[in-house]
Amino acid sequence: MLLKIPPGFKVRRPRQFATAIACLTISLTLVGCPASKETPSGTSPKSPAQNDVLTIWWNKGYLLEEDEALRKIVRDWESKTGKKVKLSFETEDDLPQKAERALKTGRSPDILFSTRAEYELIPRLAWEGKLADVSEVMNPVEESFSPAALQAVSLYDKTAEKRSYYAIPIYQATIYIHYWRDLVEQAGKQPSDIPQDWDGFWNFWKTIQENLPSEQNEKIHGLGITVSPKSSDTYYFFEQVLEAYSVELLDEEGQLQVDDPKVRQGIIQSLRWIAQLYKENYIPPGAVQWLNPDNNFNLLNRLTVMSPNPTLSIPAAQRQEEEIYLNKLGTLEFPNKPNGDPMRYIVSVRQAAIFSKSKNQGLAKEFLAYLVRPENLDTYIKAASGRYAPITKSGWEDPFWRDRADPHIAIATKMLADRPTRPFYFALNPAYAQVLEENLWGEALNRILVENATPETAADEAIARMKEIFEEWK
Repeated sequence: MLLKIPPGFKVRRPRQFATAIACLTISLTLVGCPASKETPSGTSPKSPAQNDVLTIWWNKGYLLEEDEALRKIVRDWESKTGKKVKLSFETEDDLPQKAERALKTGRSPDILFSTRAEYELIPRLAWEGKLADVSEVMNPVEESFSPAALQAVSLYDKTAEKRSYYAIPIYQATIYIHYWRDLVEQAGKQPSDIPQDWDGFWNFWKTIQENLPSEQNEKIHGLGITVSPKSSDTYYFFEQVLEAYSVELLDEEGQLQVDDPKVRQGIIQSLRWIAQLYKENYIPPGAVQWLNPDNNFNLLNRLTVMSPNPTLSIPAAQRQEEEIYLNKLGTLEFPNKPNGDPMRYIVSVRQAAIFSKSKNQGLAKEFLAYLVRPENLDTYIKAASGRYAPITKSGWEDPFWRDRADPHIAIATKMLADRPTRPFYFALNPAYAQVLEENLWGEALNRILVENATPETAADEAIARMKEIFEEWK
C-alpha cells in the first residue's frame, strides 16, 4: 500500500544544514577517504551521438570493490546494448552540491545516485516535478522489494498532483550497536549477560564502564553516542529513540502531530533520557562536538565500549583483521522498547533517480532496469562487504547474508530481513527532510547539554521550528 500525502504544500528549497563529514585517516581501520574524481566506464563501443551517451553520477564507494562492481555492470550493459555510458564518481559531500549546480545550469546527469540525496535532494526534487516517474521500472519488480523500500521511493509530485515511484531503491541500512566483547569480559561480564529490556540494556553499559580495571575506567566511556548538532549520527539515533518510545510525529497523511500532548511528552522524555546519560559521564564530554566519523574513531580506538552507528562500516573496516572482526568486535540489535514491544527499525534507503529534463530517459530507465536484476544489484551490494544491506528477497537469500558465523552480518540480517522496518518520515512529507537537514534534534540536545536549557524548553523550541518548516512548505 502506498503512503498518502495531502496536497497543498508550497515548494521551498530547504536550507542546508552545515555538514562537516571530514575525511579522517582512522587508526585501526582500512576504510580510506574517497577522493572526488571522474572515472569514465571501461571499454565501450564506438561513441554514438552525444544524446545517446548515458551520463551517470554515482556516489564513490568506501571500498574499491564497490566502484569496480558498478563499473563491471556498466561495461556489461554497454556490451549488451551497444550504448555508451559516461560514469563519474563523486564523494558523498560533493555530489549533492554538484547536482544542485547542474540543475541550475541545465547540465544535470541522466541518473544520480547519492547516499545523501535520500533526504537532501530526492524528496524535494520529486515534489518540484524535477524527477522522472520510474513506475515502468519499478512496477514489474516491486514484489521483490521490501515494503519499507517501496514506501521510501513512493514520493509526491506537487506539479503533477500524484504520488508515484520517483526513485529506484538500491540498498538500505539501519542503526546498529557495535561493541568490544573483550572490554565487556574485562569488566567481568559476558555478551550473553546483556539484557534485552530497555532499562537493563542501557544500564549494562554503565556497569561495564564502572567495572573496568582502574587504569581503564577513567579513559573509556561506556556509551559512544553522538549528541552533536554537527553530525547526522545524532538524529539517526534520536529518531530510533523516538521510535522506541512510540512517538509518532507524523500521521499516515504526512501531517504533523506535535500538538498532541502525548507526542510532545515523548519528545521531552527522549531528550531527557539521552541528556541524563551524558550528564552522568557515560558519554564522552567531546561527543557534543563530534562529526560523523568521530563515533567510529572513538570506538575503534577503544575509547568507548559501545557505539550506535547507521551502517556496518565499523566492523566492515576490520574485516581483514580476523581476530578483531570475529572475536573482539560485536554487533547487537536494539533492546525491546520500554513498553516491552519488539523494536521496529527505521531504515535509510539509498536511491537512484532520473532527472525529468534528461534527454535520455529511455536509456536511463533501461539501465536501471538492468541494474536491479538480482544478479547485478545483489552483487553490487555484496561488494560493500556488508556496509549496506539488500532490499530484495533475492538479496537476503545469498549465503553471504545467512552466514551465522559472521557476528555482524547475521545480526544485520535479523534486524532488516526478519524484523519490522519503516522509512524515515520524509517519505510521507518532504518537509521532514528539512527537519533533519537543520538537525533539530542535535540543536535541541545542544541547548540542554551546552546551554543548560531544560528538556521542556528544548522540545518546545524544536516543535516550534518544525511547525514553521511545515507551514513554509504549504
